[in-house]
Amino acid sequence: MTFQLAVCAEMVFQDLPLLDRVERIHELGFAVEIWSWHDKDLAALAATGATFTSMTGYLHGDLIDPQSCDEVVRTAELSVTAAEALGVTRLNLHTAELVDGRAARPRYRADGRMWATALRTLERIGELGARAGVTFCVENLNTVVDHPGVPLARAKDTLALVEGVGHAHVKMMLDLYHAQIGEGNLCELVRRCGDAIGEIQIADVPGRCEPGTGEINYPAIAATLRDIGYTGTVGMEGWASQPGTPGSEAALSAFRAAFEPDYRSTSVVSK
Repeated sequence: MTFQLAVCAEMVFQDLPLLDRVERIHELGFAVEIWSWHDKDLAALAATGATFTSMTGYLHGDLIDPQSCDEVVRTAELSVTAAEALGVTRLNLHTAELVDGRAARPRYRADGRMWATALRTLERIGELGARAGVTFCVENLNTVVDHPGVPLARAKDTLALVEGVGHAHVKMMLDLYHAQIGEGNLCELVRRCGDAIGEIQIADVPGRCEPGTGEINYPAIAATLRDIGYTGTVGMEGWASQPGTPGSEAALSAFRAAFEPDYRSTSVVSK
């Protein structure tokens, strides 16, 4: 049982322009993930021939806020159009808008209105996804290190939202880096999320770098994913621990080794 392995082009090969990063990731046999789409040349990205698995599914607004949730839906519609240009079938959502990683409108306590608004908004987005043939994935975040002020950000919260809306086109972007910082117990978390998972994202803790640089046992997590029958995408949304192209190639090799038991890391020669 194998996974589709994808790599976030925003975070590796940072000595190269973005298009060159995408081409290098593609040449090494991985699919590609990006963050934003509105500031990129989508036609040029498509021309690389890479397979793109996910990108942001909204631009502005808070999923949990009655005053701005319409903006989430409006910009989700724009994201669907952009996704068509790259063949992307999964679009990423957060419960609150992020600006440089922080909540645009910080909230440090969730209330019932936030839950109700998020559920109603996700129902609308699920219908949008059904019409467009894409799945919107709500990502869990950690609020301790990277994303302070984002409400309903824990994996148990995003799981409750996804299960509460009960729509085939609304799933979880289960980010295990964030979950380790905020919750831990990752293998059991994977089992609990099960069919609610739309995609897995990974990086090690601390440092948010490739597997093997921190405390998470990713081969054990890969075994758990196989045990529950998961065959979807695992995306490395992490930095290369060593600089430059050689460091990024080594990071991708470590990523593959953690999720493909028969893979044996070999040296690669930069072009």
